[in-house]
Amino acid sequence: MSTGSSFPGKTRQTGTTRLTGDTGGINTYKGEERALRANRLGTPGLLLSVLAASAPLMVVAGVMPTVFGVMGIVGQPLLYVILGAVLMLFSVGYAEMSRHVHNAGAFYAYIARGLGPTAGAGASLVALVAYSAMQVGIYGILGFEVSVILSTYAGIDVQWWIPALISVVLVGILGWLKIDLNAKVLGVLLVIECLLVVIFDIAAVSEPGPEGLSFAAFNPETLTGAGLSTALCFCIAAFVGFEQAPVYAEETSRPQIVVSRVMFLAVGYAALFLAISSWALTVAAGPGFIADTSLKEGPGMLFGLTEERLGSTFTDVLHILFVTGMFAALLSFHNVVARYAFAMGREGLLPARFGRTNRASGAPGTGSLLQSVISVVIVLAFAFADDNHIGDPTVPVLRLFTWMGNVGALGVILLMAAASFAVIAFFVKRGGGRAQAPRLVASGLAGIALLSIAVFTVRDFDVLVGSGDGSALNWLLPGVIVLALIGGLVYGAVLRKVKPEVHARIGLGNEAFQLEKAADAAGRSAGERATTG
Repeated sequence: MSTGSSFPGKTRQTGTTRLTGDTGGINTYKGEERALRANRLGTPGLLLSVLAASAPLMVVAGVMPTVFGVMGIVGQPLLYVILGAVLMLFSVGYAEMSRHVHNAGAFYAYIARGLGPTAGAGASLVALVAYSAMQVGIYGILGFEVSVILSTYAGIDVQWWIPALISVVLVGILGWLKIDLNAKVLGVLLVIECLLVVIFDIAAVSEPGPEGLSFAAFNPETLTGAGLSTALCFCIAAFVGFEQAPVYAEETSRPQIVVSRVMFLAVGYAALFLAISSWALTVAAGPGFIADTSLKEGPGMLFGLTEERLGSTFTDVLHILFVTGMFAALLSFHNVVARYAFAMGREGLLPARFGRTNRASGAPGTGSLLQSVISVVIVLAFAFADDNHIGDPTVPVLRLFTWMGNVGALGVILLMAAASFAVIAFFVKRGGGRAQAPRLVASGLAGIALLSIAVFTVRDFDVLVGSGDGSALNWLLPGVIVLALIGGLVYGAVLRKVKPEVHARIGLGNEAFQLEKAADAAGRSAGERATTG
């Protein structure tokens, strides 16, 4: 790229000055107010942070019975293996991209660097809306579960939105603190949660149901049926979290190594954990009975099967961990949304105040506050619309959690598909297509698969949200993501005409400020030479 330009609008070409060093990494400001604090996370901390977003126990208790019962897919364990392979293909190119681009904007930064700043602007708004929707939706089911626990064990009746709002406050406070402290909180909750599920898995295999130790759920013939495409949409949402690793790149030690390592570890662990746990459910209930049992009992199936084998005390603890696991997911998503807002503020897509960090903790405070406010507003909106009795899950679970969760999942799937194609464009434009050919083929295959799943998601949205044929929700809810995309693209196009310097900065992150400093220094040096001359 040329060093003659005073702004990085021309810096996307190769030349004498490089954005990346010899190792392919990007040096970021460390300790400045427009940079996240470096060296806060290593491999364990980052891995626990991203895995927490998937809320393993919530998937085992909530997603799996739905796929077994409502969709009638007994081969759910095999489905997780297949999706794990698809996401491994996605991670091949995505991880390589993470070695070259370190930006808290992750998805939109990658898309901007590959498909252009305008596309990046569209992706930024989709990411903000999608992750925010997924996070806010969890407040509904968490609030409902806490109200049930209080009623069952303490005899206290409270509306679901009261514990939901308390959780908003707690998550907001943690969001202002250091990310390494957040990682420790997430780590403790996640490890205990997964350990209890593993204990159930062992108990189920040791004491199988009426059909004995059966591997029928891994038979490809069990994947047939009208509900397969809908099951794909449900199951891929269980993996959401691994793709968040690049969001923390600026806060990790050795991001060129740690981020890609964590992505592969997260996908591999999730695929293995989900496949084994869903298989254990089929063993405990019996492959021939799992669909009917799931349809009748829903999330209660896991707790019923657990009580039969491990007793009521263990089941009670598992129920409590069901809630703490959701809290961990809330905190994980909250941190991601805050960092996306920070990256957008730093690059001019949001007001500049979003692009500054707290002096004490180094956390993106304004972005954290924004997500807390959004959460309060949406939780209160659903609370005011809820005129049902205490203990009715219609509003908190069937609406807030289901609607928001599926809107967010659709957005993330589309972002992953776009990022796959952006990876190809990024390396081809830089003359690295031949050297990166295997990775680009993997990205292309993953992009096609993910785009297909997104189409299935939109087509079957009535099943996903339980709205039925002809409901306005079938196009209104996916329309939220479409509007975010269109709005972002229009915003990017306007910036290109009105503020070309801001448009050129999209996706560059801290690099833009490094280049600005270098340009300013060069300008001052030239001015001094002219004066002395």
